[in-house]
Order: sequence, then structure tokens, then C-alpha cells
Amino acid sequence: MTLGAEPEQRGVDPADLSDDDLMRELGHLYDTRMDALRHAADQALDEHTRRMALLEAEYLVRYPEREVDPERLRAGARARGAGSG
Repeated sequence: MTLGAEPEQRGVDPADLSDDDLMRELGHLYDTRMDALRHAADQALDEHTRRMALLEAEYLVRYPEREVDPERLRAGARARGAGSG
């Protein structure tokens, strides 16, 4: 790849996937992430990371008001920490 060149498009554009297909693709990537991290060649890991970022970005475009678990926020973490002492 030459510097400044656009990366080659691989796979279906996430914007063209149905909601079900997007979720299935994300699930598959999450299922294979540890194996890719531990055993894939650098190029394959880079591609896995690139594809995951594209799919996650599309998810956030479609669901900008996604439900956020209060326990996953700083205030929730502080509340859990205060109760454990």
C-alpha cells in the first residue's frame, strides 16, 4: 500500500447491512477477537481491527441513543466502590 492511498474495501459496506446482519457480523467479530489477537498474523489482526471499527461506527450511527447501563458510568463505578469498603 502506498502512503496516502485509500485502503482497499473488503467485505460489505456496513451501511448496506440490515440491522440483523450488522448484529450478526459484530457478534462474529467479538467471538473471534481473542483468537485473532493471540494467533493471527499482523495483517490479519489489523484487518480484524479495521472491520470491527467500521461495524461499531455503523452501530453507533444507527443507535446514537442506545441504552447505557448506569453501572457502566463513572458514578455507578464510584457507587459500587463506596459500597465495597
